Amino acid sequence: MDWTDRGIVLSARKHGETSLIVQLLTERHGRHAGLVRGGASSRARGLYQPGNLLAAHWRARLSEHLGNYTCEMIAGTAATLLDNGGKLAALSSAAALAEAALPEREPHADVYESLSALIAALQAGAWAPAYVRFELGLLASLGFGLDLARCAATGTNDNLAFVSPKSGRAVSLSAGEAWRDKLLALPRFLLAEAEPAPGEIEQGLALTGYFLQRHVFAPHGKGLPAARVRLGERLAKA
Repeated sequence: MDWTDRGIVLSARKHGETSLIVQLLTERHGRHAGLVRGGASSRARGLYQPGNLLAAHWRARLSEHLGNYTCEMIAGTAATLLDNGGKLAALSSAAALAEAALPEREPHADVYESLSALIAALQAGAWAPAYVRFELGLLASLGFGLDLARCAATGTNDNLAFVSPKSGRAVSLSAGEAWRDKLLALPRFLLAEAEPAPGEIEQGLALTGYFLQRHVFAPHGKGLPAARVRLGERLAKA
């Protein structure tokens, strides 16, 4: 039982004196854990920071075993974001969501690509819209995608302004005005490539957070990961 793949570090937890249990989001093998012997040493510590892209080789005697990782760095991300608390918070939140929401060892190449795109945006600058789109993509990959193409009431795609919390479908301004207090806001930047208006990032996080909680975490008696809660609070203050 062995394979080689590219993987993004989601988390690394100490195991024993010198080892780590590392969770990777791999390109072809999904979210996959493995033991890294000596991974907690000062020499290897920087390799297993969330967001780093690694070349990973996994080996186990039986497929159901935890197995062992041997990894090499392809691209380091965490070190480039150390001077920006907001970007680090976004990376931590995305990694925590992927680890908590994705079934283990189930391929999700679309989420891998979406997380890769978010990491590129974090390094480039305009990262907040990319983060909201990452959460939208995660919902879609898990089977809970939102239908933002046309109004659920009229069938048109004009002046979409809300999302139904029951169906996850868009609603136009005219059709939803009377029920504004019961609908979720639909930020315009999710409908077209445009700079978010003030308050729209918070609206986007409220939208995706609602459906992540409802469909992904609440059925298991859980809430959103703490890192995701902290990111929302941080952006709301900003």
